[in-house]
Amino acid sequence: MPHLNPLAFSALGMLIDAPMHPYEMYQLMLARREDRVVKVSAGSLYRAVERLARDGLIVESATERMGNRPERTVYTVTDAGRAAFDESLEEMLGRSVNEFPEFPLAIGEAHNLAAERVVELLGDRLDSIRDDIAWYDAAAVRIAEKGKPKHVVLNVYYSRAMLAAEAEWLAATIDELRSGELEWPAGDPSASPQT
Repeated sequence: MPHLNPLAFSALGMLIDAPMHPYEMYQLMLARREDRVVKVSAGSLYRAVERLARDGLIVESATERMGNRPERTVYTVTDAGRAAFDESLEEMLGRSVNEFPEFPLAIGEAHNLAAERVVELLGDRLDSIRDDIAWYDAAAVRIAEKGKPKHVVLNVYYSRAMLAAEAEWLAATIDELRSGELEWPAGDPSASPQT
């Protein structure tokens, strides 16, 4: 089975729901705000669709034309595509992978800045995360209003929970820095001991 990158996996998932053309997929991804979890542009999605077709995971099922717009090719998932999707899904659900996010690296080096600056930067991050949490809370309300079952939008609840955990940690760390409970090198930040 070919390896599915996150964008190809997402595209297959959309085509399992319903046949569609790449532009429709792109618009739906933006409407669903899937660009929060998958790095996507119109060009990258079109390239992913081309690879999926080349690998036999999707096939052309129709051609549509609306008004004087160019023809659009509608794709559907093949049996091989469904098998690749299922295999990838099971692998992603069943194992933990270090995705190498930047923040753990940055927080590990934060001692190289003055405590006041770290408090300021972590406060900015906390504000941004709280904005994201508010967005997810509003999304949950919209989801409930539309009557969507929770099992099809678990990613919304998961993402919110992860942000809430980070917000709690940030707030506690900021408090520890402000109170002095968290020891920080005085004066020259480069003077901190090596561990």
